Amino acid sequence: MNDTVPATHTTPARTVLLRGGRVHSPADPFATAMVVEGDRVAWVGSEGAADSFADGVDDILHLDGALVTPAFTDAHVHATATGLALTGLDLGPAASLADALDRIRDHAHAHPGDTVLLGTGWDTTDWPEQRHPTRAELAAAADGRPLYLTRVDVHSALVTDALVDRVPGIGRLDGYAADAPLTGDAHHAAREAAHSSLTAAQRTGAQRAALRHAASLGIGSVHECGGPDISSEDDFTGLLRLAAEDHVPRVTGYWAEAVTSPDAARRIRELGAVGAAGDFFADGSLGSHTAHLHAPYADAPGTTGSARLDEDAVAAHVAACTEAGLQAGFHAIGDAALTAVTRGVHRAAERVGTARVRAARHRVEHAEMLDRDAIEAFAAYALTASVQPAFDAAWGGEEGMYSRRLGHERARALNPYAALLRAGVPLALGSDSPVTPLDPWGAVRAAAFHHAPEHRISARAAFTAHTRGGWRAAGRDDAGTLVPGAPADYAVWETGELVVQAPDTRVANWSTDPRSGTPGLPALTPGIPLPVCLRTVVGGRTVHVRPNE
Repeated sequence: MNDTVPATHTTPARTVLLRGGRVHSPADPFATAMVVEGDRVAWVGSEGAADSFADGVDDILHLDGALVTPAFTDAHVHATATGLALTGLDLGPAASLADALDRIRDHAHAHPGDTVLLGTGWDTTDWPEQRHPTRAELAAAADGRPLYLTRVDVHSALVTDALVDRVPGIGRLDGYAADAPLTGDAHHAAREAAHSSLTAAQRTGAQRAALRHAASLGIGSVHECGGPDISSEDDFTGLLRLAAEDHVPRVTGYWAEAVTSPDAARRIRELGAVGAAGDFFADGSLGSHTAHLHAPYADAPGTTGSARLDEDAVAAHVAACTEAGLQAGFHAIGDAALTAVTRGVHRAAERVGTARVRAARHRVEHAEMLDRDAIEAFAAYALTASVQPAFDAAWGGEEGMYSRRLGHERARALNPYAALLRAGVPLALGSDSPVTPLDPWGAVRAAAFHHAPEHRISARAAFTAHTRGGWRAAGRDDAGTLVPGAPADYAVWETGELVVQAPDTRVANWSTDPRSGTPGLPALTPGIPLPVCLRTVVGGRTVHVRPNE
């Protein structure tokens, strides 16, 4: 791509003409050029018409056939944890218990100055040993130092005794066991103790690494899901400050804390949050056996998980947030947790009015075990389903973790994206990074090729949910699409032929017929390489250029 635009800007360019490519825009399905004035899209149209702008612009970006799309929005991330996984100990690639211990040992030797060793990503599901390491094994691998390792779903953690010693009274907290993963309150206390070892510089470095990685993937904005159980106020406000000051993607912050009074709502706003939402836990996760179910787990018959909020608490939170003009939201995965949330929202609507609840655009994160009644409630109260298609890609299918936890019948019903869209439920896509990696095109593909064909949605619908849907989930209707007047948040891609996928369940129902009048997208059939991001622009500022472009 021949480029006369500097790699970065200290101020947004006055006027930029992009030409000679393909522009994904509902304003013109055949557009090959676009003009950006300052931080807004000014025009979208044909290459011939672009000639009239050539003499009046400050910069010209020659696309050489590249594709321009709206930048992606990842609607659920944890920036600091993502950065730590990118720059530190990530056990996701570990193929066995022995491999995991070797990786811990290597990390400990490479970081002799770390007072607490931090890691993430372990998952015993496919390990041949079928067990997690003991505390004695962890202590030996960590040279006796405090060690904190979150499971891949971040809802349980392995620790060494040296870390336990840093948390007085942890043995009396819910979720503590002497030689098992910590869950619940014990896990949150251990996480707080571990993360308190980070210096401000380490935390900022991790956040910057996460946001710059997001930019390299064509992500122009992320929704940070913070809260007292999973991060700290300093971590949250520091991230928002970094996003405001540095050339990185936008950050929309959610703080997961109960709103019990107007003062509580005011304090959440003062933190910079747009909502008391995100990971406000109604339950845990399926992988850690803490998602709250109506019927016991198939592989743990004695448990139905953990209920962290009941419908009374949900109703109080939603009503208070609605009256304060603040978004409410919850983390809810299991069917019992989703029942508590939807019944609580119904009770809040009885108290403050359905129209006000709908207008507030409250949201639910993950929303995996939805039955028909829950989907109807989501539609009735305009609840946004903030979902992660990579969960199905990683854990779905007959041999996946979902089936092991729930049995095939219940597992097949998870993540019913098509039913949500048919009911008119607003959909926003994300990754829950570092639970699954930042990978927007991968998420679009995972939604289009869900393990259960009846839950598949078109690539176009998934793309919209991962661009415009994220903005709408945060209360903005004027962004996430390349039309005149929209924010100039876009990405430039190296990709192959563009196609249109019909919104049905056939695996390879693609069309290249231009008579469809529908903007095309890259073919996302499994096995085909995903598009490569060449450039990401946020508000007219370039935040990423591919090296050696």
